[in-house]
Amino acid sequence: MKSIAIIYFITLFLSTAISYGQESAYNNDDFKINKVSITLKANLGVTIWEIDVTGVAGKTIPTQVGALDGAPVLGYVFPTSLNANDVGFNKTDGIVALALTSHPDFDDTPLWDENNDQIFDNDGVVWHPHWVILQEDKRVPGGLSVKQFKKADETVVLPPTNPGMPMYMDSPGFPVTTNNTTITVVVPQYRMNNRTDFSYDGVTAFMKVNTSDNLLPMLGVYEVFSIASGDLSLPYKVKN
Repeated sequence: MKSIAIIYFITLFLSTAISYGQESAYNNDDFKINKVSITLKANLGVTIWEIDVTGVAGKTIPTQVGALDGAPVLGYVFPTSLNANDVGFNKTDGIVALALTSHPDFDDTPLWDENNDQIFDNDGVVWHPHWVILQEDKRVPGGLSVKQFKKADETVVLPPTNPGMPMYMDSPGFPVTTNNTTITVVVPQYRMNNRTDFSYDGVTAFMKVNTSDNLLPMLGVYEVFSIASGDLSLPYKVKN
């Protein structure tokens, strides 16, 4: 079932990326992927996740709009073949992805002070990670959104580091750094069920928050800039 879901995800993602991939002012070399990698450092018990781009990684950030509703989100995203329960969610359909995001209009990492100013709710613009579950969503041009749920649904399990939104999203607090052409995040192995046998890809995308229109997702993908493999086939494996 997991492989079927990934194939469906690939087909949908590619069709929307081709249709909507050249519309945004954010679509520049800072999001043009050259290569993507995940490397296991077994002696440290961590994996190093990297996306290398043609431009300067992390240099382009969203333009602030002054509200949560309609807030733009930019992301360097690693779609994977991991299972939802590998990263602390209950078992659920969808694609597990690690998204490195920036969004100056809001802060969704209440436990972390990424800019180290002793204020915990003002640093959404700083590049930071989220585990998310992606699902098909034809309501938005990118064809995908972060999977939502009803607040009263007692079957839903989220990691304790989640930001308190009714979506399959976690704010794990892994360190993210940018260095010239590369954006990097370090993930402890125990925080993803010690898995190293998964496949992955790299994507850059534009997303947007919605809190006012029930006909739209809370966080949808509106544009795909670049795909590392070219066809989102998740061909890459974790290296030692």
